[in-house]
Amino acid sequence: MMTGALAPPAASAAATSRPDSIQQGLSALVHTDGLPAALASVKDREGRTRPYTAGVGDLATGSKVPRDGQVRIGSNTKVFTAVVVLQLVSEGKIGLDATVDTYLPGLVRGDGIDGRHLTMRQLLQHTSGLPNYTAYLGDDARYFEPRDLLDIALQHKADFAPGTKWEYSNTNYVLAGLIIQKVTGRPLAEELDRRIIKRIGLRHTSFPAPGDRTIREPHPHGYYRASAGAPLRDTTVMDPSWGWAAGQMISTNSDLNRFFTALLAGRLLPAAQLAQMRTTVPAPYLGPGARYGLGLVSRPLSCGGVYWGHGGSIPGYETRGGATDDGRAANIAVTMQPTDKAGMKRVERVVDTALCR
Repeated sequence: MMTGALAPPAASAAATSRPDSIQQGLSALVHTDGLPAALASVKDREGRTRPYTAGVGDLATGSKVPRDGQVRIGSNTKVFTAVVVLQLVSEGKIGLDATVDTYLPGLVRGDGIDGRHLTMRQLLQHTSGLPNYTAYLGDDARYFEPRDLLDIALQHKADFAPGTKWEYSNTNYVLAGLIIQKVTGRPLAEELDRRIIKRIGLRHTSFPAPGDRTIREPHPHGYYRASAGAPLRDTTVMDPSWGWAAGQMISTNSDLNRFFTALLAGRLLPAAQLAQMRTTVPAPYLGPGARYGLGLVSRPLSCGGVYWGHGGSIPGYETRGGATDDGRAANIAVTMQPTDKAGMKRVERVVDTALCR
């Protein structure tokens, strides 16, 4: 287990002799963008891993950022959920082109919404047209059951007819999680733990139990700012149940690197299902050149090619990163969501720097 907070590698004499572009990028996010902390883990083609930190782990105490500390990973959770669905596809228990009603008959009905005409593929690829429940949560920080989240979405009209557009909706992954539970007869958290976390040795990754508002291992505090210039609020302790299968998990940058590397290497899915996962549609909302597969995003690199990952946004933490087919991997976390698109691009630029060195 990770213990204690260590000084960032750039503080060493060896590192100060030649400025490190990744350390410079993280420091700029802290000093120029005003983010409390930034931390990263970078793995090169030879498998060498290096952690980085910048900023302050707790603004109240001034403590250092724990090296490779745990963070809430938000929508990176979707990749884990999609992997379990695709494992069940490989086992013949779910059909990608089967309808939602096959597994949850009569449950998904609303204005322009009909589970008899929604497929599993459309859920995983965000082409279902289901309204995004998070647009209607407001500041309600209570505990939510997954069905509560679905019910919120079903009070609203479909965004478009299934299969006609791409639009990001957390509701898709809540439904996918409910289907995993129906098909397996076990809680989603157990399936994630058994099929992914334990299988590839993610020692610092977890799906918080109901009512667990804490981050259990060494971690930087996360902060929320409602708008530019507004005061910072510590949101480290929170109920993440509103994210559930779409965004509830906790992990570290190095565990995310291990996860994405194992996924691309075929250690979690048979070749046929991995190929389906990597079959993408344009997702311009996620940035220039971004494409969305089945829970997996490809983004272009300035040095050529693409990297595969996802990213996550949750009050207190923003995570970006992924892996390349030749074994490079980088994940970066900052302890406040950037308040504008330009800030987000600067976070993503550090990922590009790390993968293109």
